[in-house]
Amino acid sequence: MSEAALDPAQAFLALADEYKALKFGEFTLKSGRVSPYFFNMGEIASGAGMQRLATSYAAALTAAGIDYDSLFGPAYKGIPLVATVATALAAHGHDVPFTYNRKEAKDHGEGGTLVGAPLGKRVVIVDDVITAGTAVREAIALIRAAGSEVAAVLIALDRQERGADDRSPLAALAADEGITTVAVATLDDVVAYAEQRGLAAERLDAIKTYRSRYGVT
Repeated sequence: MSEAALDPAQAFLALADEYKALKFGEFTLKSGRVSPYFFNMGEIASGAGMQRLATSYAAALTAAGIDYDSLFGPAYKGIPLVATVATALAAHGHDVPFTYNRKEAKDHGEGGTLVGAPLGKRVVIVDDVITAGTAVREAIALIRAAGSEVAAVLIALDRQERGADDRSPLAALAADEGITTVAVATLDDVVAYAEQRGLAAERLDAIKTYRSRYGVT
């Protein structure tokens, strides 16, 4: 099936598979869990790949109907993401300013930690995957300290997985911070993609078992 015939989530996963950003096997996560799949968006490192990736992000954000006026990319992976997503949105007539941050404050020139356009009133954070949620909470604090509101967090993949407090990091953001997360694809989409691709039965069973053990409803 051609990528054009796939729905947006499946087209995104086909892209990730093509660039080996989506892998199936056994991978030990920072949490100590052994996952039957792994996602590393840093593998999508070509102009054509980033163009397609940004298009997927822009489509997911547009479909979510979020009210926002600015984008923010946390250092480091969020920096190329926010720039290319802004470009993809502009290609469809929606010109949105974007900002990113430095890991360390600059003490010369313009100084500070923020680079790019001034933050808007309602900011969408653009990142890859939320694991523990620590990095995105730092971005939220930075944006709020600047006097802006976080409208949503836009990510590539929702693992739909319970964290240390038995909630998913996305559910925790919604409950603790009142912030919606928009994901281009979810673990359910990964399962559907693996089935469609004809992944070996034992690999597919391992993903489903992992989802049953660690997944959220």
